[in-house]
Amino acid sequence: MPPTPTTTAPADAAEALARTLYAEAGTRPLRAIEALAALVLNRARASLPRPTRRPGAAPFAPGGHARLPEPGPQAVAATLRDPFLFPSHNPRHPAHARRTDPPPADAALAMCRRIAARALAGALADPTGGATHWHGPEHLPAWALTREAECEIGGLVFYRLDTANRPASPGRPMLVA
Repeated sequence: MPPTPTTTAPADAAEALARTLYAEAGTRPLRAIEALAALVLNRARASLPRPTRRPGAAPFAPGGHARLPEPGPQAVAATLRDPFLFPSHNPRHPAHARRTDPPPADAALAMCRRIAARALAGALADPTGGATHWHGPEHLPAWALTREAECEIGGLVFYRLDTANRPASPGRPMLVA
């Protein structure tokens, strides 16, 4: 079945992921690129509806509650379109040109394509501990000020923000002396 506006071919999702990895972390070590790919999968997985749990089903058994479905190409493509997750998707960002028009024979882009293929095939381990947010070393976003980092890999800082059990209202403001 050819891709339609509502479906995404796996090759399209892999190329979009590879270009995003290249633009955001192509100059960083291999482990940092792998960590960013794992973050994309974590975000895509978090956006999927939770499977229904059968009462009495053991974790990791069919109908259990411990395993979430693996994200497909559509969920990954939707995650990559998140305007605030990856700055290179902003046309005014300096890395935007690296994402939209990468050099064809760049070794870093080839490495990002291999990592993207491994990530979409489910063969990439998650070194981030389930992180869903990140930032580079050049700036510290306001949301990260009160959060504890999950890990730092290759200069990228990863956070796991669980919002499922939190109220919708913002927290109390902190007093800073």
